[in-house]
Amino acid sequence: MPDGQIIKAISGFYFVRTNDQEIVQCRARGKFKFQKKKQTPLVGDFVQFDKTGLGEGIITFVQPRSTELKRPPIANVDQAVVVCSLREPNFQKMALDRFLVHAEHEQLDIVICLTKKDLIESEQEVKQIQDIYKHTGYPIVVTSIFSKEGIDELKKMLIGKVSVFAGQSGVGKSSLLNVLLPDQKLQTGKVSRKLGRGRHTTRKVELLSLPEGGQVADTPGFSQLSFHGVQVEQLKYLFPEFVDRSAHCRYRGCLHENEPDCFVREEVENGNIANSRYQHYLHFLEEIRDKRRH
Repeated sequence: MPDGQIIKAISGFYFVRTNDQEIVQCRARGKFKFQKKKQTPLVGDFVQFDKTGLGEGIITFVQPRSTELKRPPIANVDQAVVVCSLREPNFQKMALDRFLVHAEHEQLDIVICLTKKDLIESEQEVKQIQDIYKHTGYPIVVTSIFSKEGIDELKKMLIGKVSVFAGQSGVGKSSLLNVLLPDQKLQTGKVSRKLGRGRHTTRKVELLSLPEGGQVADTPGFSQLSFHGVQVEQLKYLFPEFVDRSAHCRYRGCLHENEPDCFVREEVENGNIANSRYQHYLHFLEEIRDKRRH
């Protein structure tokens, strides 16, 4: 029975790439609809299929997944490249932290990618961002598609991994992928001056192979992400700079709000944890609680 990986899904059709690099257009066998978990094949899945004709087949089995994302719907991702622009639209700390929490919740490796470096005048702005996130341990790569700054560094981070590019619309994900994959000619969009954010240019999830090895997923842009599935008690573990310091809090279940002898709050006051990160943590905590109440 032939096998391969789903690299694209459109309107119930799954495009499977075999080990021989053949692309087979498949449907899913009806049994998937009647399983208790109602497992639907996803882009990134490794599957087995029966051939039904030239270049056509029916998926009969989905291999167990290492990871599964709901939004975007994709399986077996190793790494999230969280893309934020420095300009057009301006850098948004809250949006970045929201994406970072989601990537942590999915237990993905994380790279922060800052785009449109050519549009800023001062290196100090980049340094301020680096100072905020230096205690997280996330690598930060600063890029420009025009000067090609940071592109080679980013390419090295993608080798041998399946990476999803995540970020708000208009931050330059598709433009960046066009530099990494010049033969793809992905559609890009302009930033709305009125709204200060980009228009959606990516309509589907698709896995694209990189010349140097590895794969990247071009995914639809997001304007908002809810914290569905994240519990109040979990959130503190999704801020990596909190984790080791939590062991020094007086209370084992410390949520780093108003508890006495909270070492995390001390570290915020001492500048060893960025205040903006801590404030966003409190904001997300209240957001999760509010969702639970409703």
